[in-house]
Amino acid sequence: MSNAFITRMPAGIAGDVTRREHADIEPQVMDTDYPVLRYGEPVKMVDGKIRPITTDDDIDDIYGFGCRAYPIQTSSNEALGTGTPPTNLHFDVLRRGYMTVKVQDGTPVKNASVFVRTVAADDPTAQPIGGLECDSDGGDCFEITNAKFMGEADSDGNVEISYNL
Repeated sequence: MSNAFITRMPAGIAGDVTRREHADIEPQVMDTDYPVLRYGEPVKMVDGKIRPITTDDDIDDIYGFGCRAYPIQTSSNEALGTGTPPTNLHFDVLRRGYMTVKVQDGTPVKNASVFVRTVAADDPTAQPIGGLECDSDGGDCFEITNAKFMGEADSDGNVEISYNL
């Protein structure tokens, strides 16, 4: 039995590193008081530990992007692509390279800027703080100046980015 992709193949799973030969990844310790909740989003380092981006952070706070480690098994029955990073293991951070991310708002195009949300949206589940978007949304997001979209998103909002290249 075989599968047929009628329109296009999926772009990947948020947090998966693509083009591994071009990636610089560091294992770091996550701050369990401020855990990272989603793979494939920018993270910051505070007092030697990794935390998610929060309100009032800026471009200087970004340390890298949270990577989905392989192999890994979650402690609960989470759907593929929605796993929550475990807080009791090292947390991999992409410092340079290519990665699949989930776009929370907008339509990415090749070589377009990547923005991260730092102010709560009207619908925080659809546009969470730390989520990636395609524009500044009236100043509620800031541009990650060394990140670019590498093409269009798939039907689930996943798209490849380049970071710090």
